[in-house]
Amino acid sequence: MNNYFVILAAGKSKRFHKNIDKQFYNYKNKEIIDHSIEKSLNSKLFKKIVVVTNNLNHFKNKKYLKSINIIKGGKERSDSSLKALKYLKKFKPKNILIHDAARPDFSIKLLKKLIALLKSNKAVVPFINSRDSIKYKTNNEIFNLNREKAFLTQTPQAFRYKELYQLSISQKNKITDEATLFVNNNKKVKFIKGNNDNIKITYKTDIKLNKTYFGIGFDIHRLIKNKKLYLGGIKIPFHSGLKGHSDGDVILHAIIDSILGATRRNDIGTYFPNTKKFKNIRSPKMLKPILDNLDKSNLSINNIDINLICEQPKVSKYRNKIINSISNLTGLNKDLINLKGKTVEKLGLIGKEKAIACEVIVSVTKYD
Repeated sequence: MNNYFVILAAGKSKRFHKNIDKQFYNYKNKEIIDHSIEKSLNSKLFKKIVVVTNNLNHFKNKKYLKSINIIKGGKERSDSSLKALKYLKKFKPKNILIHDAARPDFSIKLLKKLIALLKSNKAVVPFINSRDSIKYKTNNEIFNLNREKAFLTQTPQAFRYKELYQLSISQKNKITDEATLFVNNNKKVKFIKGNNDNIKITYKTDIKLNKTYFGIGFDIHRLIKNKKLYLGGIKIPFHSGLKGHSDGDVILHAIIDSILGATRRNDIGTYFPNTKKFKNIRSPKMLKPILDNLDKSNLSINNIDINLICEQPKVSKYRNKIINSISNLTGLNKDLINLKGKTVEKLGLIGKEKAIACEVIVSVTKYD
């Protein structure tokens, strides 16, 4: 496996949003660029994954930082591509795939197909045909083009490294994709059918949302001695834990119920009844299949709002740790998770520090 993956993400995206670079905009629960990075990492097809960007600081807190290489980009797309090729030269790559960060919906299946075809080709490029009629203007004359013979090229584009490197260092004009280098130099390109879903996000209107749903979750458990206290998936130092058939994590239980409510799938007891099978189960293990089902249904969480209701322990002391834990468990950006601590003014079981309760509101959206 001598394959390398380059993600070009140095553009300013002036047509998309005046304040946010397109590649860092939230899309399907992640930044647009995160889809490409995580998908290429999960494919396990590449020795190195290189991200070319002009915003190096943006990645410093990313959980995948140690698994990728980040280099500074150029002014134009072709400049950034050449910088990546020069950076990788010392590793002696055999194959290289160049990808635009603005295309988050490519598939691992496509990656495998591109790499397989490089065994007998020096350049492999996916394309789709235009759905629209196409006109072409030259010397003040307008001609009709046969749209069945017009190729709209996509990325990732796959190449033998040596051939692409030689063409790139000799190129002086600005190009919009690497396939252009091969076409302009009369080099053979293997064009394969791409996927209509693998669109390039150019305008904010390219990100289309369908319907948004809301769910409410609530849970309460008594505190008992000689049991560990878990809140939001982490162990909290405390003299008592929450009594329950599972670990009693009221935060995760309320999150589960809120997701089930938003997706109209009954309640937590339907999926995790008080049976021997689920005795003392940790709540993260309960949350995972609920999230997996959410993903299979093409639904994504937009945000989570949590009220933890107790006198002790103090929520402010553990807020960041709990939010980080929930972020890791759900894959949701921690900026989209809010945790508030509420007391009950010493009233009832909670006021007497004999119970802890939690309520959650979650928003989910179904995507095309």
